[in-house]
Amino acid sequence: MIWKEKYKIGIPTIDKQHEELFNRVADFVQAIRQEGRWEEKIEKVKDTMVFLQEYVVTHFDYEEQYQQTLGYPDCEEHHNIHEAFKADIQSAAKEFADAGYHEQAVQILAGRLLAWLINHVVATDHKMAQYVTEQGLKI
Repeated sequence: MIWKEKYKIGIPTIDKQHEELFNRVADFVQAIRQEGRWEEKIEKVKDTMVFLQEYVVTHFDYEEQYQQTLGYPDCEEHHNIHEAFKADIQSAAKEFADAGYHEQAVQILAGRLLAWLINHVVATDHKMAQYVTEQGLKI
C-alpha cells in the first residue's frame, strides 16, 4: 500500500477519493510486478484503465467544483493539470487497445501513474488545502 497519512489534505471527501486512487494504482502496480504469465495480468491492466478513465473524471469534477465553490484562485491551472492527466490516460488506453498490452509499456505507465499521483497530491492538492486553511474556510 502506498497511501500514507501525510498525503491527506484535510478535506475528507477528497482524501477518501485520493486514498481510493492510491489503493487502485498500488494494486495495479503490485499485480503487474508479481511473478506469473503476462497474459494473465492483462485483465488487471484493462480493469485499471477502465477504472482510471471513469474515476478520475468523477474525482476531478468533484475537486474542481469544490475549488470553484471556494473561489480558489488557481482553479483554472488545477483544471488544466487534470485535463492533461485525463488525456494521458485516454492516450495510454488507446495505445494499449490498438497496439496490445505490451509489458514494457504497461510498466512505464505504472511508474508514471505513481509519480503523477504522489506529486499531484503532495504539491498541487496540498496547495489548495493550504488556501482553505489560510482563508479560514470551512471544509
